[in-house]
Amino acid sequence: MDALTLAMLKLAVLFAVIIIALKCKLKLFMAIGIATVLCALLYQIPLAVSGQLLMKTVTSWDTIQVLLILYCITFLQRMLERRSQLKLAQQDLDHIFHNRRINATVAPMLIGLLPSAAAAIICGEIVNEAVGDSLDIDEKATVTSYFRHIPESFLPTYSAIIIMCDLSGVPIGSFFLGMLPLVAVLYTLGYFFYIRKVPRTVEGDPGAAVDDRTKGQYFLQLVKHLWTLIVIVTLIMVFNFSVLQATGAVILVAWFTYRFKPQDLGPLMISAFEKVMITNTFLVYVFKNFLTYTGVVNQLPEFLGRFPVPPFVIFALIFFFGALVAGSRAIITICTPIAFATIPTGGWQLMVLLHSFSYAAMQVSPTHVCLTVVADHFRSSLGGMVKKTAPIIVPYAFIVMAYYLMTSTIF
Repeated sequence: MDALTLAMLKLAVLFAVIIIALKCKLKLFMAIGIATVLCALLYQIPLAVSGQLLMKTVTSWDTIQVLLILYCITFLQRMLERRSQLKLAQQDLDHIFHNRRINATVAPMLIGLLPSAAAAIICGEIVNEAVGDSLDIDEKATVTSYFRHIPESFLPTYSAIIIMCDLSGVPIGSFFLGMLPLVAVLYTLGYFFYIRKVPRTVEGDPGAAVDDRTKGQYFLQLVKHLWTLIVIVTLIMVFNFSVLQATGAVILVAWFTYRFKPQDLGPLMISAFEKVMITNTFLVYVFKNFLTYTGVVNQLPEFLGRFPVPPFVIFALIFFFGALVAGSRAIITICTPIAFATIPTGGWQLMVLLHSFSYAAMQVSPTHVCLTVVADHFRSSLGGMVKKTAPIIVPYAFIVMAYYLMTSTIF
């Protein structure tokens, strides 16, 4: 066995250990911690160097910045929850369209603008009321989870996207714009498979006449309730703010706009600190630095060049099955540097491809906590949801692959 093959075998062992640990119900931070220790042993990293790598992660601005972004976004989410802004936005949407299909799709997407597993319950109530008896239990659960997670595919308020942009060097704005056609594909596929079964209106639905306000006034209300998210995206896309700068500025303005008091600061700061998310993110950065030190990342292009399958196909499958088992954030953090070292000219097209495959996997992954929440809410099952979601995800994967080939040729 040559040295290159041996190095790749060690890398495969590390990934296998993470997968096995997760299947044994260990927490992600435990699985990553075990893999990091094993990495030091397999690649014979001296103890002193291991300490330096750990300290480098602790003091690196890249790591600190990502953790601050995650904390600030969670802080803003807590503020919006305190003022019921997303729930009010859903009610505005109902008054604007009076369309059950819109309520069953766009309302969950609005509530999904910020990451929160508990929000899936609110989405479930909206979908259940909107679709009535038009869909069975498994279909209701699938529609709830599927449309609630569409914002997660492209918005820079989600940690997986923040981390992937940081690791790949792809500007968030480029990724955002590149994903927009695929967001339309996601909505269209979900609509075609399930939503078209739902009547637009049914007898007894309340009409616009019950309220003196016009649709235009309700639209202004909708903007009012979502202004924080609109401003964040605008600052990033138009004015080239970093995610941290945009989120920090919006938090400061929102604090006074929503009339929070000084005594609210402590509880909000405590509730915004999600220990599991912060710990997981920190440890995957530690693991990444250990892998980078070994040099195995730089050897991967040469190794993959031995196979007749295009590297982008291999990585797309790695991201899909890795996210299926380990979760999107873990596979993105671990494999993004390897993918972009192998395909250095990949650009936003490669990020869109890989993120889309990991996103698709999460819609059917048993490790995705939101699926469990939704299944419990509807008294459905994960198996039933996967069975209903798979027909959407499979064509989406093929469309994403075609989109990558097309955009890589044109741009």
